[in-house]
Formats: sequence, structure tokens, C-alpha cells
Amino acid sequence: MQPLTYDQSYDQLYLFIDGAWLAAASRDTAPVINPATGAALGRLPLATAADLELALTAADRGFEVWRRTVPAERSRILRNAAALMRERSDHIATQLTLEEGKPLAESRDEVLRAAEYFEWFAEEARRIDGRVVPANRPGVQQLVKRQAIGPVAAFTPWNFPAITPARKLSAALAAGCSVILKPGEESPATALALARCLDDAGLPKGVLQVVFGVPDLVSAQLIASNVIRKVAFTGSVPVGRLLSERAAAGVKPITLELGGHGPVLVFADADIDAAATGGALNRFRGTGQICISSTRFLIQRGAYHRFAERFVEATRKLVVGDGLAPDTQVGPLANARQVAKMEALVADAIAHGATLLAGGKRIPGPGFFFEPTVLADVPLDARIMHEEPFGPIAVLRPFDTLADGLAEANRLPYALSAYAFTRDARTALDVGDGLEAGMIGINQYRIIATELPFGGMKESGHGSEGGAEGIAHYLTNKFISQA
Repeated sequence: MQPLTYDQSYDQLYLFIDGAWLAAASRDTAPVINPATGAALGRLPLATAADLELALTAADRGFEVWRRTVPAERSRILRNAAALMRERSDHIATQLTLEEGKPLAESRDEVLRAAEYFEWFAEEARRIDGRVVPANRPGVQQLVKRQAIGPVAAFTPWNFPAITPARKLSAALAAGCSVILKPGEESPATALALARCLDDAGLPKGVLQVVFGVPDLVSAQLIASNVIRKVAFTGSVPVGRLLSERAAAGVKPITLELGGHGPVLVFADADIDAAATGGALNRFRGTGQICISSTRFLIQRGAYHRFAERFVEATRKLVVGDGLAPDTQVGPLANARQVAKMEALVADAIAHGATLLAGGKRIPGPGFFFEPTVLADVPLDARIMHEEPFGPIAVLRPFDTLADGLAEANRLPYALSAYAFTRDARTALDVGDGLEAGMIGINQYRIIATELPFGGMKESGHGSEGGAEGIAHYLTNKFISQA
């Protein structure tokens, strides 16, 4: 595979603190790598402890300004920012593909959906209301007000560098909170482009800061600060546990969207071809680096072989390559560590008795590419049946009864997303009730929408982003009794 010659430029990287764009200067830097080529795109400035204190001071001051800004004005700024995101979507999408690797069409879609979140929460800003509660004493008025909780520390990963920050920023800003955002260091330009849209839309200085650095040091300093009143995190389960402990030390609420290992129950009466073909496209979208991705395909025994044939057929048709190539459907993994992890998971599964039906190897040449891989009859003691692969591997296993399928689907502590395919209405009701997951798709793989809650159960986190539920975590209730 030959690397493409890029004629697109990669944006200069900064910290964004108190309305100022701060270049590297004397700060430590880290390289940002194009995963399709392995070449460095740029150098990312890493915040010092002094930078983080400056960000905290700015967020504290910015909150006092923003909380007093009327909802209609907050709404106007968010809508203007969304319009700028749409206007600049081609440029932002190119930055996203360069640093994250996904196909350009997926990047464009992600940027436009990020804009949708700002549009949605721009309207939610105007719907923050409370209530008057009749008093049980004469001459007393009882009010319940919902107000912004305070400055927020938000942490987002590299795999969706537009939409994941957008979910947090749009809701928090709509509520009247200031935010310190720490995006993933692997894909910083996309988040900075969103911040520039907000800055150009007229967001007051200090309301938003964007910082990068050593993740453990940044999170420790921000969460420990008395300025921060709320924490929001998307990422792995181990890091989510750590940040929960840090937030708990200050009795600070935290919203967590953590890992998944999405089961798919395919019943014998389902449209097998559609479930298999759509399943392959869904599984390998984003190179499998998607927390809500369908991963464990559990197929009722009577349909198992037909499903496997169609799934492998669809998998082998997928085009792997640089995300800027127009025909690419599956891009690179994030880094060399992920490639090594895929090799280890495949080797372990085969050693435990799994059958390799497609793929299974890294692709030679520059970049971090791995073949879309299908493993069948994977034993439960294989690592991949317990660990979220976060890469282009699908596992297939048969089941017999509804109870068997639900037991395996719910076996793991992950409970973010789940899917089921059946033509039987009773079965559809039963799996909808029985699956343990925050988000469930029945007879479809596309389950995410701006107006609906996004979140998991069990060790996949708690709290929701998106929808009417998304703004609630950035508000606090205040009861006022006035005589």
C-alpha cells in the first residue's frame, strides 16, 4: 500500500486559554502522527501546571459571566457556532481524517452531526425551566429553579474528535457552565477547530479553555481544583474508575461514557442477509474503534452458517486504505500498539480453538493497518470474549434459545449498546426488555440521534449525553421558599 501525497495542510496546534491561542513556545510538545502513513503531522503544545492554573482561573471568571448571560443569547452563540462548523466542515473533516484516519466521508458526517448537537442544545438553552410548588402554609411561595452547576472539566478521546467534544460542550454551554476541555492528544486539531468556531461566534473569553498534556497529570490537577464543580469523561473503564475516585474526593458529580463490547442477537427468523451485510459494515466502520460498535455476533444455530457466509462475503469486499482515498471504507488503527493488540487477540483466540474466517494479519507498508477479521466459534475462555477489542475484529458464536442468547449477551460487565434481529414481535419485546444495555437497536444498527440519550449501564458508565437528558447533568436544583 503506497502512501498518498497530501496537498492539504494540517492546522497549527495551540492551547486555548482565556480567549488566547497559545503556541508551543518553550512548552514541551508531543508529535501528532498520521496513522495512515506513520509520519508526523505537527507538534502539540503540552500545558504546564501554570497553564492549567491559568485555565482554572479563566473558567472561574468565565462562569460568572456566562451564567448571567440570558438563555436567548447563549442560544444565539451556539447556533452561530454550529453554522460556522457547517461552513467549515470540509476543512475540519480533512483535519479529522489526517489525524484520526477514518474515511473522509465519515469525517464529514461526524462534523455535521457535531453541528447538530450545538443546534439542538441551542434550543434546549431556552427550555431550562423550574416550577412553582403550592405551599402548605398561607403567604409562602415555593420555587424550584434549575441553574448551571458550575465550571466543568471535560475529557474526550481521540476516536470521535468532533462529536464527543460536541456532546459535552454543547450541553454544558447551553446550561450556562464554563468548560475546560482536554481532548485526546492523538487528534487535537479537530477539537481546536470546534473551539475556533465558538470563539468566532462570540463566546465570551474564559468560558471555554482547551488544554492538552500528560492525561494523568492534567486530570489530577483539574479535578482536585475547587473551581471545578462537574466532571465529564468518555474513555476506557480503567480510566473512568480513576477519574471517579478523584471526583469523589471532592464530592463532584461525574458523567461517564465508557467501553462496550456490543452483542448482536440474530434469530433464525430474521432477515439474515441484511443482518450480516449491515453487521459487517457496522462492525468495521471506524476500523472498529467505536465504543457502541457491534462486536459479538450471537446467531441462532439454525441460521449460523448462512449468517457467517454472508458476513465474511461482505467483510472481504471492504476496501482498506488511507482515509483521504475516495474508495476507502476502513482506515488505519490509531497506533502501532493497537496493531500489536489485534495480533495478540487473534493469536489467543485461535490458540483456544477459534476458526479464522477472514483477515487476521497486519497489512504491510506504512501506517497502522490491520485486515478486517472474522473469528468463528470463539470459545468463552478466549481473551476477546472478555476484552473490548477496539479494532477490526468480529467474533461469531451460535446460541440455541432466547434465554441462552440473553445470558451470553448480558454476561459481561459492559452494557453500552446491544442489537437484535428478528421478525417476531414477541421476541423483539422480550429482547428489548431483557438486554442489559443503555442503547438497543432492533432490526437496525444505526441507533444514535441528537435528540436521544447516549449512555450505558453497569461498567459502561452512568449518565446520558444528548437529548433532553443531556443538559440535566450540567444543572443543579435550587429550592427557594419565600414568605
